[in-house]
Amino acid sequence: MGAQKSIQAGKAKIDFNVDLTQKLCGALLLPHIRHSRNPFSQVIARLSLKHPNLFGGNEKLDILCDKGLDDSNILIAFRRPKPDWLCQQSFTIQQSVAPEIAVHGLPVDHFSRSGSSGVNLCRFSSGVDFNEPSTSNWSNTTSIKFEHVRTLNNEGRSISRDLDGFPITSSGRSYDNMVVLKQESQYAVANDDNFTRLNFQMEQGLPLLSKWLIFNRFKFVASKGFKLGPTFLVTSLTGGSIVGDMAPYQAFAIGGVDSVRGYGEGAVGSGRSCLVANGEFTIPVTKELEGAIFMDFGTDLGSARHVPGNPAQRKGKPGCGLGLGYGIRFNSHFGQFRADYAINAFQQKTVYFGINNVGS
Repeated sequence: MGAQKSIQAGKAKIDFNVDLTQKLCGALLLPHIRHSRNPFSQVIARLSLKHPNLFGGNEKLDILCDKGLDDSNILIAFRRPKPDWLCQQSFTIQQSVAPEIAVHGLPVDHFSRSGSSGVNLCRFSSGVDFNEPSTSNWSNTTSIKFEHVRTLNNEGRSISRDLDGFPITSSGRSYDNMVVLKQESQYAVANDDNFTRLNFQMEQGLPLLSKWLIFNRFKFVASKGFKLGPTFLVTSLTGGSIVGDMAPYQAFAIGGVDSVRGYGEGAVGSGRSCLVANGEFTIPVTKELEGAIFMDFGTDLGSARHVPGNPAQRKGKPGCGLGLGYGIRFNSHFGQFRADYAINAFQQKTVYFGINNVGS
């Protein structure tokens, strides 16, 4: 859903791509549609620029700019060519601003939506990624980055506490600094009948200066899909935990279209640990159309009280949640259109709409 243009710049070709994508058209609550969140709040306009031969030696430059009504993101990545047996290096700079709804948001309408709490995160990061050559079905990426996270109110002014007077950073100031060493390993194998995917992430905060965050954060995602006659079953399990220094915005947020459907973003809970299980059963109707039945479950494993300020308990989040529902998937050359109808443990019904672009 966009436009693409290529221009010649010397010996190189520069690709421009302008994209307008509605990743999630809010949550249209039934029967209270008129009181739903702004349906355009999740519409993202994207401008991307790709230069495949910046200095004439196959150096690649990617510039990506996303802008929505409530958030923005700018990413600049530069990659130098390397032999196949060496790590591919990518230098990145990223700046983003977004509402902090997942942890500090207010669950409303029986937890089916999350409202703003006046806390926004401005993130700046700069560093380098090392992509190791793939061996068999495994791939590995190591990165080291400096991160500066600043907390803002809705007027754009720096703040250090939320509306209840609790600190929203680890340092107690209006910002946190950290150097993060991250190791990510992925395993993937697939054929026409089944697939298996594993993803492991380990982040270590390095104490290079006093008051910089020192922590270890681990997360895993395991998913399995296989055919059952003409139908297809996909299951996944996501979990994680963090030890050491911690700011509330680093908590594992549970709830939302990518977690437990039927709940708003982070409306189930936010803790130092989490466990989320998903199951989806798809049934082909036509070549392009599929029906789906799903069940999601998530829990913070009782770890919400260990998050500084305990925002989950103060917002009245239950700590665990179950969502059930059904939906449709329509595949076209423009992308996949998705519609899900979910009901949570409080009998609140929610409809989600989404468009996944091809190649996104």
